[in-house]
Amino acid sequence: MVFDRLKKLIADQFNIGEDEITLETNFMDDLNADSIDMTELLMAVEDDFEIEVVDENDLMNLKTVGDVVSFISDRM
Repeated sequence: MVFDRLKKLIADQFNIGEDEITLETNFMDDLNADSIDMTELLMAVEDDFEIEVVDENDLMNLKTVGDVVSFISDRM
């Protein structure tokens, strides 16, 4: 469930199809994400999953979609 919701957020933000996103998708290598992209994703994750990320650096250190799924799951 977390993965499906996250895929939608990522697809919307990066303007790609949800079917292109896997748990192994790397934000920098595969999606060319920069710090602004990751900050925007952080805000979307906070809103959609109703969690508060205390430290933005937490999300900045996450490299793959799977990392973010684990991060969200740990906080729900």
